[in-house]
Amino acid sequence: MTELHIAGYETKALTAETWADFERLVDANNGVWGGCWCMWYHGKKGAEEPAEAKRKAKECRVREGRAHASLVFNGADCVGWCQFGSPDELPRIHNQRAYQSTDPTLPDWRITCFFSGKGYRGKGVASAALQGAIEQIKVLGGGCIEGYPEDIEGRKMSPAFLFNGSLSTFERVGFERSRKIGKHKWVVTLTV
Repeated sequence: MTELHIAGYETKALTAETWADFERLVDANNGVWGGCWCMWYHGKKGAEEPAEAKRKAKECRVREGRAHASLVFNGADCVGWCQFGSPDELPRIHNQRAYQSTDPTLPDWRITCFFSGKGYRGKGVASAALQGAIEQIKVLGGGCIEGYPEDIEGRKMSPAFLFNGSLSTFERVGFERSRKIGKHKWVVTLTV
């Protein structure tokens, strides 16, 4: 398991061993956005189910090695994460139609969502999670990574709604802008 220490946080891979930590964070935050359990990006079927079914589906994917995330810890407490995976593992992204209109070559990896628990938003959790995800991807063989962040420059936006991350967070670790797929939404890439 890849562990990384960043800005006072520790990152760990989401695995069967860290599932309980992830589960406690999700439970403490209303299932994340009312019961998503970070299943929306896995495909339509999982997104339509009730929260408890999503929890079970997510746990099954984690135990089978079909769900990846960089979990962020402050001491013993899991305080956030960054989900990543292959396009087969995470076939859905926001702004899909605009993305497809650019006739994309699919990346090896996608970074689809971030979450920071209550009391940790705006405190570097997303940055630590992103760096942890990059390190995990390197261990898993590397390749081209895509993210789909929001450009929040000059805009007021609550960190609670930056589930795809901010453009500046990605650029700080070396991602480059590829193309726009929404008014403020970018495709960014990094090869590791």
